[in-house]
Amino acid sequence: MRTLIVVESQFGNTLEVAEAVAAGLRETGSATVVPVAEAPRTLPDDIDLLLVGGPTHAFSMSRPATREAAKTDGGAGTPTGIREWLDSLPTPLPVPRIATFGTKQGHSRWGGSAAAAAAKAVRQHATVPAENVDFFVTGKSGPLEPGELDRATAWGRELSR
Repeated sequence: MRTLIVVESQFGNTLEVAEAVAAGLRETGSATVVPVAEAPRTLPDDIDLLLVGGPTHAFSMSRPATREAAKTDGGAGTPTGIREWLDSLPTPLPVPRIATFGTKQGHSRWGGSAAAAAAKAVRQHATVPAENVDFFVTGKSGPLEPGELDRATAWGRELSR
């Protein structure tokens, strides 16, 4: 199985999760992690699984203003995010399976989620995501809660089945 993981990360936590998921996937297949700014606008034909991940900003995927605020707080402040990348993709998406993930602070299901918002954006492309998963950080800039990288690797293994 060949997987493309497109990730937006402001403080490095979401990228750590992407790398851990990729490690789990690589046990039985291949996985490439690509920052969203370098992600292809035309998806390769040989991708079996597309994973899209980003940080939760203001209860959803990041926007230019929230990325700028992250930059003010010491984050990367990337010029583009998964929201814009997903919007730029063709409809329907030419990938058999898609899943989304995100990082967020707090375990409340009422707090919003980049993963859930990305899954909704994927549905705009007439594609149903396999699932969406949140991984948790201890504060706005992290770090990840204990055990989250192990959980991410396990999720990668599960996705590869």
